[in-house]
Amino acid sequence: MPVRTAIVRAPVGLHARPAARFVRAVLATGLPVTISRDGRPGVDARSLLEVMTEDFRFGCTVKLSIADESLPYQRSAADVEQALDSLRDLVESSLPG
Repeated sequence: MPVRTAIVRAPVGLHARPAARFVRAVLATGLPVTISRDGRPGVDARSLLEVMTEDFRFGCTVKLSIADESLPYQRSAADVEQALDSLRDLVESSLPG
């Protein structure tokens, strides 16, 4: 399972505009990304409501992952790795709206 760890750097966390920007980026990848924290079950990162409800605050560590069995067949491993790297970098930016 491809996984990336990131620290939320948006001052308001993944709430409102930063969450919307993150979800748009996830949707653009076309991948079924899950986001989680602190050993909690992950939520669908393609859902703005689920991301905002999870309350990912400034400074918390999150895990971005994709279950291998969920991967679209037409995507190469390198594409998936690059997409997760990009999402990690976005979470670790200040995510301006």
